[in-house]
Amino acid sequence: MECLKYFILTAVLSQTLAQHCLSRDYGYGSVVCVCNAEHCDSIEPITRIEKSSYVVYTSNKAGLRFDKKTIKFDDGQTQDQNKITVGGTVYQEVLGFGGAFTDSAGINILSLNSTVQEKLLDSYFSDRGIEYNLCRVPVGGTDFSTRRYSYHDDAEDASLGSFNLQDEDYKYKIPIVKRAAALNKDLELFASSWTAPKWMKVVDFPAGPFGYLKEIYYQTWAEYHVKFLDAYAKDNITFWGMTTGNEPFSGLLPILVPSVGWTADRQRLWIAEHFGPAIRNSSHSKIKLIALDDQRCFLPGYVKTLFENEAVEKYIDGIAIHWYADKIFNSDRLRQTHEAFPKKFLLGSEASLGALPVIIQHVKLGSWDRAESYAFDIIDDVNHYVGGWVDWNMALNLQGGPTYIANYLDAPIIVNATAGEFYKQPYFYVIGHFSKFVPRGSLRIETTHTDKDLIVTAFRRPDNGTAIVILNRTDKIKHVTLTTGDGRNISTQLTKRSLSTFLYW
Repeated sequence: MECLKYFILTAVLSQTLAQHCLSRDYGYGSVVCVCNAEHCDSIEPITRIEKSSYVVYTSNKAGLRFDKKTIKFDDGQTQDQNKITVGGTVYQEVLGFGGAFTDSAGINILSLNSTVQEKLLDSYFSDRGIEYNLCRVPVGGTDFSTRRYSYHDDAEDASLGSFNLQDEDYKYKIPIVKRAAALNKDLELFASSWTAPKWMKVVDFPAGPFGYLKEIYYQTWAEYHVKFLDAYAKDNITFWGMTTGNEPFSGLLPILVPSVGWTADRQRLWIAEHFGPAIRNSSHSKIKLIALDDQRCFLPGYVKTLFENEAVEKYIDGIAIHWYADKIFNSDRLRQTHEAFPKKFLLGSEASLGALPVIIQHVKLGSWDRAESYAFDIIDDVNHYVGGWVDWNMALNLQGGPTYIANYLDAPIIVNATAGEFYKQPYFYVIGHFSKFVPRGSLRIETTHTDKDLIVTAFRRPDNGTAIVILNRTDKIKHVTLTTGDGRNISTQLTKRSLSTFLYW
């Protein structure tokens, strides 16, 4: 009778802790999971299991989302020809995974009623969700704002006497950041600026081309960043990191994205003589300073130019890259950069889908192809020394906005405010296969595999568990034997078009 009570209680708790996906098919290859006031899928907190067993979580094109199975390790030898072996070599430390607290994300989250808002934030940040722990906060406005703005749009004033946070900070960023931090005490933030006040720039226009900073305002622009950190600190929000500015090359192009344009040699001067000293001499001196914050194509040359100045190399802790050119410029550039500067961490600081002007359908509800592109990129990045990976907007509307320059995009969560619901895209779960199971402080470890159709990476967790993530992009079921570092065997089937995370201790 006691055993029966135990199994009943276990079943009830399992149903309480993990809610199933309420799936809906919009015709883009897979399904979204619908969340509303009555229902939202969830995943139970990770708990250590006995050494004789492992856990596997699977998401796939057919509609599985974090499908969980607990299985005993195999006894003896296995016969599968496709082998994955976990080795002993240790590589980079994991910094974290997450998204960005943009104005648009805040607008969409707050367009829902309070109950659904909580479900959305739980989905991202709580231990019943995918546990985002590293997120980006824009310094001022971005293209995903409803207007162009900075923190000092008044008349020219090098003293920044009228510097002020804006309504967007107090409505859409600060409150959401605080709610997220309450759900995940391990949440860390890094800040990135898009554009300076137009009076600081050579061309009196908020975006490119030739959106250079006037040299007389190099120090003012550095102090602007310190004032931002000061202002958020007054609201008890502190930052782990700050980049040297979003996409310096965009400010040299004829595009509408608000930007400050930098060449590597001019930014080198600004960091060495202004930005670096301003931050290190402020009350935020321990913050991580992160260079580039632009596409992979600039590696390693742009960073080498920056680090020709020893002061810049001293000030900079890491290098941030965006994903938009990854299909053109391969990941060997990441390896080259790591080998040239092994003490500097690499961070994927922005990615999004539906980005190019030729893409008519910016939002594709249920696209598994898009999910796979994220899965491949994350694994490819971390297998080439990237320590963290951060998505762009956490929530957008059905159009892919709002964005005041009509730069519509997809997002892991799409909000339908009219219906009072939101949709978790397949790539929400893809990111979760890393953010949920690979906590900060994990170390990437060596893997080898014989089936080149599979994309594989593995991590040693801080609790001494191991997480192995495997992407099967084929339309075939894959029979695989996975051998752990201590010689245990997992004989498994990977469903077609799937992403699986294996956990064991």
